[in-house]
This record gives sequence, C-alpha cells and structure tokens, in this order.
Amino acid sequence: MAVPKQKQSHARTAKRRAQHKIGAPAINACPTCHSPRRPHRVCPVCGSYAGREVVHVHDHEHDHSH
Repeated sequence: MAVPKQKQSHARTAKRRAQHKIGAPAINACPTCHSPRRPHRVCPVCGSYAGREVVHVHDHEHDHSH
C-alpha cells in the first residue's frame, strides 16, 4: 500500500484547498417574462417552462387559507 514518505506542508494543503470554493449559480433570463431564473426550472414569476405555462402563479401574496 502506498504511504506518503513526508508530511504534506500547510502551504501545499492550502494551495489545493484554495480551489474548493463554491461558484455563483447560473442565472438566465426567462424567455417569456425576461425575469432572472435558474436554467431548466419553471419560472417563479410567470410559471412558464419551455414556452408554455405549466404552473399557475397567483397574483396576490401567499394565501394559505383553504
């Protein structure tokens, strides 16, 4: 079994871990309403996906009464 002969320095470890950062999420414009949305997801503003409305979006704020 391969085992390192020397301890890896803190500088080498830090240089490797410097690349382990999180990237900004991709944001595209909705083709229907032109608001920003994540790719391959239903638009939260107009409820459209692939050029058609798939989710009905209410005009008023969160109404949880049934």
